[in-house]
Formats: sequence, C-alpha cells, structure tokens
Amino acid sequence: MKLLIKGGRVIDPASGKDKKGNVYIEDGKVKSHPADTKKIEGEKGAQVIDARGKIVAPGLIDIHVHLREPGFEHKETIRTGCESAAAGGFTSIVCMPNTNPINDNASVTEYIMLKARTEGIVNVFPIGAITKGEKGETLAQIGEMYEAGCVGISDDGMPVMNSKVMRHAMEYVKAFGIPVLTHAEDKNLSGHGVMNEGDTSTLLGLGGIPSASEDVMVSRDITLAELTGTHLHICHVSTAGSVRLIRAAKKRGVNVTAEAAPHHFTLTDRAVAEYDTNAKMNPPLRREEDRLALIEGLKDGTIDVIATDHAPHSEDEKKVEFDLAPFGIVGLETSLPLSLKLVEDGILTLPGMIEKMTSIPSRILNLGRGTLEAGAPADVVIFDADAPVKIDRTKFRSKSKNTPFNGWDLKGRVLYTIVGGKVVYSA
Repeated sequence: MKLLIKGGRVIDPASGKDKKGNVYIEDGKVKSHPADTKKIEGEKGAQVIDARGKIVAPGLIDIHVHLREPGFEHKETIRTGCESAAAGGFTSIVCMPNTNPINDNASVTEYIMLKARTEGIVNVFPIGAITKGEKGETLAQIGEMYEAGCVGISDDGMPVMNSKVMRHAMEYVKAFGIPVLTHAEDKNLSGHGVMNEGDTSTLLGLGGIPSASEDVMVSRDITLAELTGTHLHICHVSTAGSVRLIRAAKKRGVNVTAEAAPHHFTLTDRAVAEYDTNAKMNPPLRREEDRLALIEGLKDGTIDVIATDHAPHSEDEKKVEFDLAPFGIVGLETSLPLSLKLVEDGILTLPGMIEKMTSIPSRILNLGRGTLEAGAPADVVIFDADAPVKIDRTKFRSKSKNTPFNGWDLKGRVLYTIVGGKVVYSA
C-alpha cells in the first residue's frame, strides 16, 4: 500500500515543518516528509493525490467525544461517530465513559475497543470513569481499565464532588502515567440551571448556572493537582475566571492543561434567545466577556487544546421544552471551519491552530500520533482552508443533527482523511 500526496503545503507543528512538498506513505507509515521530495518523486505503483493549493497536516485529534455506545445507540454508535469524525478531518477520537453501562471496568473498555476495531474507521481511545457508576463515591477499576486501553480517567458530566475521592484518584493514576480529566462544575451551585446565569436567563425566565459553579471546581482541582503532582486536564473551559485560574496555575508550575470547544469561543448565551435547545449545553454558553477570555487563553497558550465535546442527541430528545431538553451538541463536522475562523481573525496562526488539534492533544494523552515525521502512523488530513462551506445538518454523517450552526457560511473543507495509510473519507 503506497500513497503519494503531492504538492501541498505540509504543516507539521510537532516537527516544526511548514513548507510545500510531498508526503509519501507506505505500509501504513509516513516514509518521508517535504525535505525528501526529490527522493520520492520516482516511487512506482503509488496512488497519487494532488494536493496543490491545499493544506496537508497530521490527522486531527479530538480528545473529548461522546460516542454513546453501549447503551444509547439511538443517539450515536461507534460506527457513525467514527464516520462523522472522518468527515470532519479527525483520525483519532477519545470517547468519554458516560455510556450505559458506564465504562468503569475492563469489560466495557474491551467492548468499546472491539467495536472500534471491527466497525470504526478512525482510531478510538477510551476514557475510563473515575468512580464506579460515576457516582463520585468509590474509585472505579482504574488499573484494569488502563490495561484494557483507557488513556485517562474522567467522570465527565458528573463531577466528583467529594474532594477526598478526587485526591485519591489523582494519587492512584500516577502509577500509570495517565491524566485525570475533570468536568469542573459544583452541582450545588448549578442546581437545576439550564443556561448561563445572567441577563439573558432572567429575560427568558430560565434557571441559571453561575460562572462560579465552574470557577470553584477549577480552583479545587488545581489545588489537588498541586498537592499530588498529577497531570490535570480541564475539559471544556467556559469562563473568564477559569482562564485566569489556569493561567496562574501554569505560572506556578502546576501540571495542568485545558481545552476549549468551538461553540464556547464562537457563541454567547444570546444564542439561547429563542429557546433554541440546540444551544443548550453544559457548561452553558456564557457572556461575551467569557468568550473573549477564551480567545485570549487560546492565543497565549493558557488553553492548550481545541476539543469538540461532541454530544449527540436524537431529534425527539431535543424537540421538547428547553428545561427538559438534554445538554449537548454535535461538533465533529463543524470543528475545523469554526476553528479556522480563529486563523481568519488573526487570533491563531494556521500552524498554531493545527498544533492545538494534533500534536498537543496527542501529547496530553500519550497517543503517539499527531505528526508527519518519518515512521509515524500515516494519519493525515488534507483540507482547503479557503473553500466556502455552508453548514448543513442534513448532510452530517453523525446519527444526530443537534447543532446551533446549521446554515452558517464558513471556510474550510475537508478533502481527504487518511488513517493508517488508508483513505477513509474523500469529499
């Protein structure tokens, strides 16, 4: 199996490369990079992809995805989630444990890994639960899940409210060298809130979730990470206060990383103005001041990663009163064009944006991917950064269509997604 990608702008932040050239792939591995252009021009029998005028980069990596299987196959399956990822340019996705049954033991982990191998078209890496049943009381079978393939632990969606339990989890994972991923929310403060607490929630008469509910838990988890020395990764940061806390912690040398989702750095709580349940997510869309703080955090490196928090729900589940609708939106197929808007607006460079979606997430979870260096797995995305794209939910590969971005005009079209040297998506 030979594949020659010719004439593209090859951007590989992990190796510092950004130049026009070719990428040659053989037997599922990258065999050369732009510096070897002359060497590979004569390769015989290779499938050739003309990438002139296009971007060639390591396959995108999303470290926050909900695949819903097992248990919620009416929302998404491992197969449809992988197809959605490939259409969005992602070659590796990391799936959260809030399935049914919850991924809190090796048997569920092994099931996910088997389904990913037999039905998935991209790389799937599972996250195990911190506590049994995500109840926040007793640690899950972390060692067994690690042996079965889990790359981190998280009770995503159900924050560990007991600080002692969280401390024990942080101490326990040090033996395995994997991070703790935290959904930072004080449930006592957020209560039954359904959107950001502020002027818009008051105007709409909807229960509010204050920014403090996130800030308090970010502060606690940073304190515990400082105490234990464990790598803490903070999921879907949404508030200005969290950005300040993370920035200060990094300056102190705390081993903390963080991610932001495109919907949080693109939209504000005003998107809920017409009771649109597709704009209901947790953490909720915040104020403009928070959105700008996220953008500044992405720009100065306080926020390390762009991750989608892809959270599919069926049409019937979302077509109810706002209070009753589930939290979450799909994001795999809109992430690249929404992130490219940061480049268009001069907030990030193109290599900087790609780095936050490839090599940095790979490094955080020790995935061994996110580069085009010779010998690396041949996971590649080819996209046209300037091609106009209209978001059309009816064309999503995901089983669910819950997005607030339907009809948006953006730029950035995925042309090819290549996993292990095999083309798994072609526009």
